[in-house]
This record gives sequence, structure tokens and C-alpha cells, in this order.
Amino acid sequence: MDKRPALPRVIGHRGAMSYAPENTLAGFREAARRGVTWIEFDTRLSADGVAVIIHDARLERTTSGRGPVAGTCFGKIAGLDAGAWFAPEFAGERVPRLDEAVRLAGELGLGVNIELKPNRQHQRELASAVLEVLAEGWPRHLPPALLSSFDRKVLAALRKLGSPWPSGLLVKSLPRNWHRQVAVFGCSCVNAAHDRLSRADAQAVKSRGFVLGAYTLDDPARARELFGWGVDAVFSNAPDVVMAGLNGI
Repeated sequence: MDKRPALPRVIGHRGAMSYAPENTLAGFREAARRGVTWIEFDTRLSADGVAVIIHDARLERTTSGRGPVAGTCFGKIAGLDAGAWFAPEFAGERVPRLDEAVRLAGELGLGVNIELKPNRQHQRELASAVLEVLAEGWPRHLPPALLSSFDRKVLAALRKLGSPWPSGLLVKSLPRNWHRQVAVFGCSCVNAAHDRLSRADAQAVKSRGFVLGAYTLDDPARARELFGWGVDAVFSNAPDVVMAGLNGI
């Protein structure tokens, strides 16, 4: 499997956050409806080891539940409302399992960047759960999924477990030893915060042959500037707005 992800210019952040509740199947469908070809979403483990699609460590912000995701069994998470907080028309939307998100990505023809978000004790368990889901059900007609994380222990676990999937180092600012980190973890991609990324940073990453992503922006002018620096992909809450403003570049 090619370890260099072939990313599009624009990736939908948590689906299409400006238009639908983040990290939900409704959000992924909305992203596809707006012309997106890749989406990014987050996964964590429930108390009983189920990989679920949710950003926060706790349930309060994006669901009708309370408490830590890692302390709640999936049976309870499955009954929560993950859409009403965003808008009434999304009431009843649920927190999906990773396998459900993968299946829908196959149906919609969406490439996927999965961000792994472990708690402090279960980095290996999360990496193993994600790899198991992908091994069992990744749609063969899709490009390989990109697995990324801020958590260095997760990246190390992916490599130790023999992950065949491209991996990405997530950073806010580019650290001085970034090239050592990507070598240690076997990453082929670096994703950095766009507002902390400089032209020099971009050139440093690209000169060493790595794929470079920048998150999260909704301004086409900023996207054009980043592409001028050599950035390969940007993550956007309003991906259709950014795509429309690129004028074919």
C-alpha cells in the first residue's frame, strides 16, 4: 500500500461543520452533497472498546449525554441525540461507530482522514481497534485512509502493530524536531494549524518529500496563499466555499 496519501486540495473538517452536526453521518452526507471528495473525522473508544466518531473527550457539547466517552458504554452512547444541539432538523442524529462511518464513506465515495484521539491509558487499544475495523471493512474502491494523531504514543502503536495505512503527524506549530518525529513514527504526512504555519515551515516539509496539510480555514484567499507555499491540502468547515474560491488552481 502506498504510504503517501493522495489528498485533494480541500478536505471537509468533521464532515461539513458549517452545515451539519460534526462527526455525524448526516454531516458526511452533506459534505458529499456539496462536492467534497475527502472528509476528516475523529474517533475515540467507548468504555467497552467500541470505536465511535466523536471529537471531545466528554459527551456534553455535541450530544444529549453527560460524562466521559471513555467511561460510557456504547449501548448508552448509541441512544444519545447528537444532532439537536446543532439545529432542530438534525434531532435524532446519533453518534456513529467507526465501522458505520467507513461503510457510508464507501457508499458516498469519500476518502477519509481518521484522527485518533485516545485517553491517556488506551493508545494501543485505540490503534488496534481502528486497524481491526479497517482490515475488516475498508471499501477497496476508495484510496487508503489516512490515520493521524497528536498523540505520539498512538502513532508509535500504529507502527508497532504493523499498520499498512498512511499516517500523519498532527501538530499546532511545526516543532524543530518534526523530521525526527515523522521518521520515528513512519509518517508520510504532516498536518499543522494554518495560522501557525509559515512559508519557511511549508518549504521545509515539502523539501523533504512529505505531504503537508493545514487546518482549519474557511477563507479561499488564505487557502490560495497556502497552496502557493506548497501546502497540499486544507481542512475546512465550509469546504464548498473554499473550493469555489480557488478559481481552478
